[in-house]
Amino acid sequence: MNNKEKSIGFFDSGVGGISVLKESLSILPNEDFIYFGDSINAPYGTKNVNEVKKLAFNAVDFLLNKGVKVIVIACNTATSAAIDDLRLRYTDIPIIGIEPALKPAVEVSRGRSVVIMATPMTLAEKKFSNLMEVYKEEVDIIPLPCEGLVELIEEGIIEGEQVEKYLKGKLTKIMQRDVASIVLGCTHYPFIKKELVKIVGEKIIIIDGSIGTVNQLKRKLVSKNILNDKKTKSRVSIYNSSQDNKIIDLSYKLLRL
Repeated sequence: MNNKEKSIGFFDSGVGGISVLKESLSILPNEDFIYFGDSINAPYGTKNVNEVKKLAFNAVDFLLNKGVKVIVIACNTATSAAIDDLRLRYTDIPIIGIEPALKPAVEVSRGRSVVIMATPMTLAEKKFSNLMEVYKEEVDIIPLPCEGLVELIEEGIIEGEQVEKYLKGKLTKIMQRDVASIVLGCTHYPFIKKELVKIVGEKIIIIDGSIGTVNQLKRKLVSKNILNDKKTKSRVSIYNSSQDNKIIDLSYKLLRL
C-alpha cells in the first residue's frame, strides 16, 4: 500500500473527537479513517500533564501499529499536554492538534466578551495561557472550566434535563455579561450545542476548532503529496480502549448525527 492509500489516524480521550472526524468526512470525502477513543481513561481534562502525555503516547503507538499516514489529536487537552513531545518523538509522521478557536471568536466579538468552555486542564495549561495573552487586550476572555460535562457526553447524554441543568448552572450568571461568542474548547462539546443554544439564544455565536483543524489536515496532506486520490467513499474504523460495545455503538451514532 502506498502512503496515499493509508488511513488517517484520529484519537481522543473518548467519543469527543468524533465531532472533528465528522468535519473531516465532509472536507476529505475520499480519505479512510481509523479512530481511537480512550474512553476507559476519560476524561483527560482532570488528570495531570504527565498522565495525559503517557496516554497520548499509547494512543499514537496504537495508531502507528495500524499503519496510518498522519495523526490528528482530536482532543484539546491532549494537544495542550503532549503535542510538542509527540512531534519530537515521532519525526517521520505529521501530527496535527486542536486548540480552542479563540482567534475567530475575537474577530466576531468586536470588543465584547468571549466565553471559553473547556476542561480544567486545558484552561490551566501554558499553551492556553499564551493564547489568552495574545488577545486579552482586544476582548474580555472568560475561561469556564466544565468539569463533569465530558462524563455526561461519554454516557451518551447529549440532550435533555441533565444537560440543560448542567449548562444553566454554568452559564446563567456569565450570560448577564455582554457575551458575543462562546468557544467550545473541547471536542466533546459540539454534541451538546443544541442544548447550549436553547440556554444562550440564537444571537450568541458558538465556535469550535474542528474546521480549522481539518483545513490544516488537508493542507498537510497536500504539501506531503499524500492526499488520497481514490474515487470511492471514505471508510471509517472505530476502536476504543473500553471493552464495552455500547461505546463503539455510541461513537457510530454520534458520527451519523
